[in-house]
Amino acid sequence: MRWATYFAVLAAVLSVGLALGVSMPLVSFRLEGWGYGPFAIGVMASMPAFGVLLGAKLASRLAARFGTAGLMRLCLWGGALSIGLLALLPNYPLWLVLRLGLGTVLTIVFILGESWINQLVVEQWRGRLVALYGSCYALSQLAGPLLLGALGTETDYGFWVGVGLLLVSPLLLIGRSGAPVTEACSVTLGDLGRFCRGLPAIAWAVALFAAFEAMILTLLPVYCLRQGFTEDIALAMVSTVVVGDAVLQLPIGALADRLSRRSLFTGCAVALLLSSLAIPLLLHTVLIWPLWVLFGASAGGLFTLSLILIGERYRDDALVRANAHVAQLWGIGCLIGPLVAGAGSQWVSGHALLWLMVAGALGLIVLLLRQGALGAAVPQSV
Repeated sequence: MRWATYFAVLAAVLSVGLALGVSMPLVSFRLEGWGYGPFAIGVMASMPAFGVLLGAKLASRLAARFGTAGLMRLCLWGGALSIGLLALLPNYPLWLVLRLGLGTVLTIVFILGESWINQLVVEQWRGRLVALYGSCYALSQLAGPLLLGALGTETDYGFWVGVGLLLVSPLLLIGRSGAPVTEACSVTLGDLGRFCRGLPAIAWAVALFAAFEAMILTLLPVYCLRQGFTEDIALAMVSTVVVGDAVLQLPIGALADRLSRRSLFTGCAVALLLSSLAIPLLLHTVLIWPLWVLFGASAGGLFTLSLILIGERYRDDALVRANAHVAQLWGIGCLIGPLVAGAGSQWVSGHALLWLMVAGALGLIVLLLRQGALGAAVPQSV
């Protein structure tokens, strides 16, 4: 196994997590300061979702033309440009366009990076190494809000840190090998439908986690502010959720190499349901802090287990296309989650974000009761 390449690809993807973690909450705080309501902030949070759908469609075709490593470098630099323009051009309509572009290029990075990692790892270590990726990515997002808290939200330093990360990280990929071989094709919504029918629980879990992550970085800080917490406490609560996502992924990955992955999947779904129900009841008690950890861990576990299950089933172009479908589902989750939660928070209930997670977790549990919810053992094509 190419360990140096694994860690180089891992570091490149982690730079994206840190850049997003330090810049996305800053965007929400700026909009809140400009007087925009939760729905407008939710619209902003959903814009990268359209970019995700576009990036998923283009990833395989562009990777066949430029090569996996070359395309990842170009997209990372494109992400740096988009974040830099957020700082230079503070305008709501323009920010919508920039967030669209950011979603497109960074989606391609995620598709190719996750495919590259899953292609490199050996089967007996798959659970732990894929979980290490998920854990480190979550930690990079944790560091983002913490770093933003240190830098302050009154300046543009958070944006410029993101720019610097995305300018430097592509250099790590120079000379690396072992990437999946791709064909010049694009995935369609029809292909996505077949993927969802074949792996319905995985498809649902990916979309649910995408909605979770988009809302945690954008709407959860606003939710905490509106529940009476200070800005520092709101950022600390977001960071605690991400801690939960990060710290338990490695144990989940280790268990996935030894125990039934279906049972672990179901356990994470049940934990997400119960924690989402409990948060409004315990929000102003000391118990909220461990509850935030469980909330993040259970949601992150669903995504880590989804990647593990996909990685054991596909190789090369099929693996890239499977991860492109993951990206499409991610886009759908990022689009629907913030829009529904933002609208619900403004016009229905201040706890709409959590009720949406309750509904999503319950739907996943119902799916897991069906035979074939996680697909056949080893499908050969997407």
